[in-house]
Amino acid sequence: MNNYLKLIATLMVSASMNTSALEAKKTPQAIQIDGLANEASWQLASWQQIDNVILGENLTKDDFSAQYKIMWDEQQLYLLVEITDDVLFDQHADPRYLYWDDDALEIFIDEDASGGNHQFNFNAFAYHIALDNQAVDIGEKNADGSNNFVLLNDHLTSKWQRSEVSPNKVIWEVALRLYDDSFTMEQNNPQPVKLFVGKKVGFMLAYCDNDGSKEREHFIGSTDIKAVNGSKNLGYITADVFQKLLLVN
Repeated sequence: MNNYLKLIATLMVSASMNTSALEAKKTPQAIQIDGLANEASWQLASWQQIDNVILGENLTKDDFSAQYKIMWDEQQLYLLVEITDDVLFDQHADPRYLYWDDDALEIFIDEDASGGNHQFNFNAFAYHIALDNQAVDIGEKNADGSNNFVLLNDHLTSKWQRSEVSPNKVIWEVALRLYDDSFTMEQNNPQPVKLFVGKKVGFMLAYCDNDGSKEREHFIGSTDIKAVNGSKNLGYITADVFQKLLLVN
């Protein structure tokens, strides 16, 4: 078996580990994105963990721990993330420069749960949301072959606040509109898809954790990914490692 076939076979095994569908309930009321999470709707959703170390070693709960809830309505997905992080660090003012080495919440979305490569296209999205709430992903390569890092701020609304309970705890809320794989940066006024009961979406949530180093110390995800060639950092390349998210009443 050549290396390409080995890679495909390993990704299929990895994807099969994530076949159990995560369910998101429909919210009966509008959720305000303010980092307060005081809507009664959030009480209807269950906590899910972000506890699978993708990059880094010796992660402690004092350094980082997180859990999240997810809901939806016809217009968007809603995320509530509780993060315990002893250091919040953003070293680059330019949101498109080495953004993966700053503290960031990362939302992986495959609108039709079809899987496949999305590293340099929008078959799926990997939204890196910085501490200033700007969202970046990799677009199609530039004409000279270099990477093209693009801002997708209009795809989502994001806000976080420190918890009154603990100075190390952050409450982060996001409303995310979903776009299908026809999306391009050149489109004039692209429209998000409408969500409905029974829809399946490819989904993973992750966090880049940097406590003041040149590079991030840890990358932690909601999904258990099987390593390929020694690496679990596959979410930005292929949607095959995402979990299936089922939208329910």
